[in-house]
This record gives sequence, C-alpha cells and structure tokens, in this order.
Amino acid sequence: MRPDASAYTVADFDFDLPPELIAQHPAAERSASRLLDATGAEPVDRVFRELPDLLAPGDLLVFNNTRVIKARLFGVKATGGSVEALVERVLPGTQEVWMHLRASKSPKPGSRVRFADAFDAEVLGRCGPDNGLFHLRFAGDPFALLEAHGHVPLPPYIAHADDAEDERRYQTVFAKEPGAVAAPTAALHFDEALLARLTERGVSQAHVTLHVGAGTFQPVRVDTLAEHKMHSEWFEVPQSTVAAIAACKARGGRVVAVGTTTLRALESAARGGELLAGARETDIFITPGFEFRVVDRLVTNFHLPKSTLMMLVSALAGHAQVMALYRHAIRERYRFFSYGDAMLLSRAQAIRP
Repeated sequence: MRPDASAYTVADFDFDLPPELIAQHPAAERSASRLLDATGAEPVDRVFRELPDLLAPGDLLVFNNTRVIKARLFGVKATGGSVEALVERVLPGTQEVWMHLRASKSPKPGSRVRFADAFDAEVLGRCGPDNGLFHLRFAGDPFALLEAHGHVPLPPYIAHADDAEDERRYQTVFAKEPGAVAAPTAALHFDEALLARLTERGVSQAHVTLHVGAGTFQPVRVDTLAEHKMHSEWFEVPQSTVAAIAACKARGGRVVAVGTTTLRALESAARGGELLAGARETDIFITPGFEFRVVDRLVTNFHLPKSTLMMLVSALAGHAQVMALYRHAIRERYRFFSYGDAMLLSRAQAIRP
C-alpha cells in the first residue's frame, strides 16, 4: 500500500540543485531538449523528439492550450512612487484585473497608477486569498494593453530581462486562450514537426485550458503538507476532450498529460468520480496517496525543491522513484525548471503493483 501525505513532511521533497543547472535560456530547438524516460525498470536518457517512439498507437496526449500574456508591468503612482506589478488574472468580460503589486507604500482604493507611461488604472481595493492581491480597473481592454505595454512574466529564477526570444519561446506553438501568467512548460518542447510525427504514429491529441497563475511558484511555508493552502486557478475541460479520453480508455490506450497543469485540470474535473466537462476554479493539491482517475502518464519538466509540483509528481510515480530520478538528472547534468529538460513518468500503479 502506498503511503499518503501524512507520512511526509515538506523536507522529504527537498534536494540540492547546483545553480548552474537552472536553465536561463531554452534549447536551440524545442524538441532538442533532453528527455528522461522513466517508464521502464531503469531510467533512459533520450532526446525529446524521441517521444513518439515511447507512445503507442491509440494513446492520447492532452495539452494545456492556455496562452501566456505579457503580465509584468512597471509604473508610477500619482505620488511619484514606482510600482512593479504582475497581473494574476483578467476578470472575464471586464476591464478589471487582479494583480500582485510591489511598491514602497501600497496604493489606496481610489488612487491611480500609470503604467508604462501609457495608460492609467484605478485601484479598487484588495482582493484574493488573504487579501494579498490588488483589484484594479484598466483604462481599456486589459489583454490589448498588456500585449502593447507589458513584459513576458519570466519566472523569478530566470535572471535576464525578457527579450524577443522569450516572447517566442516562453509560449507553446499551439497557445490559444489568453490568460496565463506562467507557461505550461512541459509543452514548450513540442514543435510542429513533432506534433505531426505523433499524429502519424496514431497518437491522438486533445486540449484543456488552465490559466497558470503566479502561485505556481509559491513556496510551501509549512512543515506538514496538510497545512498548505493551494492557490486557485481557472480551468476548462471541453466535452470533446472528455469524449476523447473515454474513447482512449475504451480502446486500451493511455492518457498522457502534458504538464502538471493539464494533469491538475483533468483530475480536478474528475474529483466526483466521473470526468465532467465544464469550466470552474480548482485549488486541488495532489500529494502522495492521491487517487488518480484519469491520467496514466505525465510529461513534465524538473521542478523546484520542496514545491507542490514535486509532491504532485511523487504522488503519480512514487516518492522514492521521483527522488532517485532527480538524483540521476543532477548527476547527468539535465537542465532544470521552465526552460529546462523533461521527463516521462508512468503512474506508479501501472508499473509496480
């Protein structure tokens, strides 16, 4: 029987990572990244473009088609104080946003901030979990203003300022629905040629949408997993994807989630026991002992120590297995985090009774 979350503390998901293994730039070609194949008895070092050889005709890849918005803004308050902001979400059908806002002194409701010396925003008040975010109304369509004046919201561990390469590469080739403030990074390894080869192989493809929030980088600040409160994210699973998963299961294929965000969306939609289409919020926290209902395999990048994503992959593949894979990856000099390399994991029950 597999241990549940109560058997672990946050320290169990820690590891020492040499700083030089944190990728600062993407590989020259998307599918030229390395791929750690962890689907067999022993890990195998591969190149990502070999993925079709590891899947079978009838398998189904499910992608997150969210689109990263230029969510980082710089501005000044009416008092002259500088402001750095990161939009967390755009409220549908409005000119309003929730954002993280850093200033020497927090702006008060009713005050205004001028961003990029181009447009104004009115501060409506505090919002979000623990009132940790600011609610603002933009002077125009938020998506258009962010596209024109915002910056690519690179993760905090990437040291350089965003540039033209980041605009292109911190985005999947199939990105469609704007709203994410962090990329679904496992999908960054797919290019058009690889997608075509997967189709030729007989591997089907489907999509969900989960708008990744800045909370994906939020550290776990408690010792026991049960005390951690997950951030909430909006997701949608279309009926066509529910049907594709049902067909895959019926023909004996495997459902392969591309990225932890896809996995979270699918397992959130199946929390009641049956996979249901629709759009809603999720704060699902997947830890060891979690009962997976949908996903059989996972394509994922290498994650931060002591992060909720380390707990998620450990829940899927087994804690001891994941920690051994990370030791292998560090020894073999894999590149870590958003612009880093990837691995392919199988659900533990599928390979070890």
